[in-house]
Amino acid sequence: MNSKKRFDKIIADIKSVKIQGARNVARAGLSAYNLTSTHSAKNKILSARPTEPMLFHAINYFEKFGYKKTLEHFDDAQEKINKSVLKLIKFQDKIFTHCHSTSVVNALIYSKKKGKNFQVYNTETRPLFQGRKTAKQLKNAKISVTMFVDSAIATALEKENKKDKIYSNKIFLGADAILKNGVINKIGSGMIAELAYKNKIPVFIVADSWKFSKTKIQIEQRSLNEVWDRAPKKIKIKNPAFEFIPKKYIKAVVSEFGVLSFGEFLKKVS
Repeated sequence: MNSKKRFDKIIADIKSVKIQGARNVARAGLSAYNLTSTHSAKNKILSARPTEPMLFHAINYFEKFGYKKTLEHFDDAQEKINKSVLKLIKFQDKIFTHCHSTSVVNALIYSKKKGKNFQVYNTETRPLFQGRKTAKQLKNAKISVTMFVDSAIATALEKENKKDKIYSNKIFLGADAILKNGVINKIGSGMIAELAYKNKIPVFIVADSWKFSKTKIQIEQRSLNEVWDRAPKKIKIKNPAFEFIPKKYIKAVVSEFGVLSFGEFLKKVS
């Protein structure tokens, strides 16, 4: 496969969410830009997933410091995040997560390898079922994981379920974008954070600081066919990919800077 075909395939895979997760998207975008570093190529890469600030930061860092140095940032940041998450996890924690976050999954696997004893609850994350990827990776790392259908989120979060031993005491969410007033993450995240706030369950955003954006991020509306292929005519279908989490629902941001309150994190990146 020549460079142009490889470039076009990467762009197509990013758009179709075949490549998913902000860090994976950023890495793929870097690979594409490394194939052809033109202004036109840069625009195509950034427009493939305009909701990912990490992709934007990675491309700009690449232009200043090169491909190898940019890749090193991902590994260095993850290592620091892993160590911070390790300190947050207590004996027999029941940790809830949503969708698929590379930062969250890697940190949980790291904590398991370091001897932490905990369980994970996660969602299937319709319509593309990214939660299945999370569950498989955790299971392969010998982490106890229980998957819930999306409509059963409250069952895993509401305190009255404690008697049935279904009760999360920590929530780790990734982020597609961190803004000055909150976080954008996979659809459902806002509802999860609100329920957690009402039930006094701490929500931690586990993410690389490159997720921060000073500019407004448009909520992507994806194809209705992802929800219902060949749906009957005159049935309207809404398929927003992301949702906003107000900063008041967030206990802390866990990044390469450590575990910081939302305000402290903003001071680091602004």
